[in-house]
Amino acid sequence: MQRVLIVFAALLLLAIALLYSCQDQLKEAAYSKVTEGMFVPADTDSFDPGPALGSRFPGVHARHKGETVRLLDDFAGPAGTVLVASRSLVWCPYCMKQMVQLQAHKAAFDAAGIGLVAITYDSPAEQQAFADKHGITLPLLSDIDAMSFKTLGILNEQYQSGDRQYGIPHPGMIIIDPKGRVAGKLFIEAYSSRVDSAAALDFAQRVLASGD
Repeated sequence: MQRVLIVFAALLLLAIALLYSCQDQLKEAAYSKVTEGMFVPADTDSFDPGPALGSRFPGVHARHKGETVRLLDDFAGPAGTVLVASRSLVWCPYCMKQMVQLQAHKAAFDAAGIGLVAITYDSPAEQQAFADKHGITLPLLSDIDAMSFKTLGILNEQYQSGDRQYGIPHPGMIIIDPKGRVAGKLFIEAYSSRVDSAAALDFAQRVLASGD
């Protein structure tokens, strides 16, 4: 009986060790499953937070590489800028998958002369860990005390100060023309849906061209 218990304990420890060693793969598989079909070709709902079209972009209050960022001039392209507001690169699988897809399309945004920059409520260290793991090179801004999302009018007010999720935005994109005006927005009420990066680029090119 004692031998059986020893064998059982050894097998249990082995199973735990295998599960621990595979936890990243299991997590990735779960994320892949839950995010199936998250990308949509267009923003077709009436949800419309954020600054008004044609208004001056109000700026942000965020951190990037140890510096405080107020304007997006350093990230702008000659044709304009797309600011991607995302919830979290730590626990939101939709945000993680979108950021990886955006990185895959970064060269296309660059070729179109459109700067691409993202902002989340994660700390700079958390953002850097995600960037290192997934090869993200597009700039990641870390919001300060929800001030950017409040200023932009996209703070998710479902959560209160002290909640783990307090400070997240309604995810979406704000397109800014070279004169600093809001040329277009892409916000879908369901946080589990995001406009496909290629479709977002096409939309950004159209609204920026229409404002010339």
